[in-house]
Amino acid sequence: MTTSTATVPRPAPLPDDLGVARRVLGQEAAALSALAQGLGGEFPRAVDVLATATGRVVVTGMGKSGHVARKIAATLASTGTPALFVHPAEASHGDLGMITRGDAVIALSNSGDTPELAAILTYCRRFRIPLVAMTSRSASALAEQADLVLLLPDVGEACPLGLAPTTSTTMMLALGDALAVSLLERRGFSAGDFRVFHPGGKLGARLLKVADLMHRGDELPVVPLGARMADAILVMSAKGFGVVGIVDAAGGLAGIVTDGDLRRHMGADLLQRGVDEVMTADPRTIRPGALAVEALALMNGHRPHISVLFVRDDDDRRPQGLIRVHDCLSAGIA
Repeated sequence: MTTSTATVPRPAPLPDDLGVARRVLGQEAAALSALAQGLGGEFPRAVDVLATATGRVVVTGMGKSGHVARKIAATLASTGTPALFVHPAEASHGDLGMITRGDAVIALSNSGDTPELAAILTYCRRFRIPLVAMTSRSASALAEQADLVLLLPDVGEACPLGLAPTTSTTMMLALGDALAVSLLERRGFSAGDFRVFHPGGKLGARLLKVADLMHRGDELPVVPLGARMADAILVMSAKGFGVVGIVDAAGGLAGIVTDGDLRRHMGADLLQRGVDEVMTADPRTIRPGALAVEALALMNGHRPHISVLFVRDDDDRRPQGLIRVHDCLSAGIA
């Protein structure tokens, strides 16, 4: 009688996750480099078409390309180019009405033969709506129907099966960013414009201007040159900013008196002294159009520490407002 010993299968070795990640990132980085090197005259012509559209830029795509198309539409809209996403499968069920004369269309399809795009392609040709294709195949239905083709380089997907959209969607996403930034620069889109579309969250806070946060009008603590320190201290206490501005006969800011100045000049005769004997002349100021984050950096970077800045234009010495460190922090700027 013989006894057989069952062979216990050895567990498969764990994959090298870090190696996989580096391979994928390296492959996608190489694809982006190839994309950048291969861009030609079609790209600026595409920017021309999108920039001169009197309506909106409509972005469309199916599946993973559709997810990228949604992001491209959102990026365009937030950087000054009116845009929206139209789902190609819904287009033939009424959503074609979202695309009008004056619009321009960007259609994404790696293969270029996505059947769900057929209704949009036909509609664009029927009503002469400019169509920009983003695809990897020049011999495809999408490329043949498009007015302009932004051709992706022929590189494999990072997926080892060569099936999951990875490298192709990365290139589409980056190409969409390139279009959005090119349009942004053509339009002269500014940080102030950007803030209009991003009023919430940390980004909106960092784009607030000094004029949005400053105290103004009757809130300003000011006394004229020649006033006694007793009067200056009364105004300082009443306004509650820990500072008082000293203005000359023309209303220009000649200096400031702070809590620190009071401590440095403390004496029996302080209340009887003139403000010009105690004030700090030509104090640091900031423009109303400057970003509030600049004001915070100026206050935090000054030595000795300052917590208040008067606000005035470079060509006008009259104080328009006052901003504090506390105002910036309360607005979420840090």
